[in-house]
Amino acid sequence: MSKSHRGKGILDKPARGRGTCARCKKEGIKVLYEQEIDGNKAQICKYCKAAIKNGKPA
Repeated sequence: MSKSHRGKGILDKPARGRGTCARCKKEGIKVLYEQEIDGNKAQICKYCKAAIKNGKPA
């Protein structure tokens, strides 16, 4: 059975959820997670979100 609604939640975001991660500076990656970095809210990728959760430095 196909999964026709997969990714539908990011279609309305600018550039379909893609941009530059504020933490690792990768370009063209999905930045879907909002995180406070240096007192400012920033959009980060899922790899940086996991690294922050696990306590790894930038």
